[in-house]
Amino acid sequence: MKTLLVFLLIFSIIVVIHEFGHFYFARRAGIRVREFSIGMGPKLFAHQGKDHTAYTIRMLPLGGYVRLAGLNEEEDLQAGMEVSLAFNDQNQVTLINKSKKSGQDELPVRINDFDLLDDLTIEAIPVGQDVMQTYSVSDQALLVEEDGTKIPLAPRSMRYESASVWHKFLTNMAGPLNNFILSILIYTLIAFLLPGVPVGTTSGESQPVVGQVSQNSPAAAAGLQADDEIKAINGQTIETWEQLTQTIQDNGAKELSLTVERAGKDVQVQLTPEKADNDGGDPNRLVIGIMQKSNVSYDSSLGARLTYGFTQTWAVVTGIFGVLGSMLVSGFKLDNFGGPIAMAQMTNQVVSYGFTTILSFMAYISANLGVFNLLPIPALDGGKILLNLVEAVRGKPLSQSKEGIITLVGVFILFVFMIAVTWNDIQRAFFN
Repeated sequence: MKTLLVFLLIFSIIVVIHEFGHFYFARRAGIRVREFSIGMGPKLFAHQGKDHTAYTIRMLPLGGYVRLAGLNEEEDLQAGMEVSLAFNDQNQVTLINKSKKSGQDELPVRINDFDLLDDLTIEAIPVGQDVMQTYSVSDQALLVEEDGTKIPLAPRSMRYESASVWHKFLTNMAGPLNNFILSILIYTLIAFLLPGVPVGTTSGESQPVVGQVSQNSPAAAAGLQADDEIKAINGQTIETWEQLTQTIQDNGAKELSLTVERAGKDVQVQLTPEKADNDGGDPNRLVIGIMQKSNVSYDSSLGARLTYGFTQTWAVVTGIFGVLGSMLVSGFKLDNFGGPIAMAQMTNQVVSYGFTTILSFMAYISANLGVFNLLPIPALDGGKILLNLVEAVRGKPLSQSKEGIITLVGVFILFVFMIAVTWNDIQRAFFN
């Protein structure tokens, strides 16, 4: 239960911060925000803000969204549909109710035609009558959806497609940017909670030098020692610790020939990696039983604490892009990604290490989400930003039909990807 609560808290905070970025800049651009949702699926709770935005909590805590007017979203009204209308003192329509629950003061009508973008009118016949009426619609009117959620209507000038390219770009960029800002702030907080922040030379941190050898491990059986520097594996030159671990993983559970520099002399060592015991982590990860020698010291100065948030976030971001870049060379690997199940497993591990570790995990996930959303995939923020750049170059946006098709393709790609990642998580967690 504790792990579940921590998981939901971490994910909810990250999602709220991400979506608030979209919300804030959309409002500044004059784009009407119809809904700010935490979670997906059926609605559990809704509150109508003074800004007419519907603030909702939905059943599945697997994300959230800000629903902007436009973005190929229609009002979902049709000719022949029966709805009920409410009016203000100026006899303007202030409520269009599609749900089955209508108020006593609402007028049931059958829609014949409508224009909720420019003229703001509804042409309809009141139920029980046979005379067509044309009703003026307030630009502050609300639409009650079938599940009871009230969303504001939006004239053309208040829709996403009417905003300038720059405002669209800021609105789309703000979500990932907020994730990076959250990561920076959390890592900075951690810097002030710790006695000092780790510092060290980049080359020292990356050197493939053995710091400790685990007992009863392949490395111990082969005679590896502390301060050994691994120079090559199977004749392939090794220059960094990251290259060392990746080479071990890529070669699988096969015998390796290591060239080791010890006291100025080269020594040949043979060993076979074994699967790591990760207590819920990746069961396919291979290890030889060594830890890297650390050249890290600790700095308790104010300057080091203030810059730690930036340097640590940058390290996470560059590390992610490094993994993505390596996939362009070695091929796409699902094991490099993790879905909700993998995140829950990692949460289970970090909970036992205390508050600071949980904070570090939240910062890491936030930075990850920021990078992922910047990928140029339609339906992600990065895909929308790419369309903004295309619009800036062309001098006009793509047609709504083309943009809609591109978005649907992106949604399909993401749907297939999430199914594949989740199934891979299940296999790693329960069948390996």
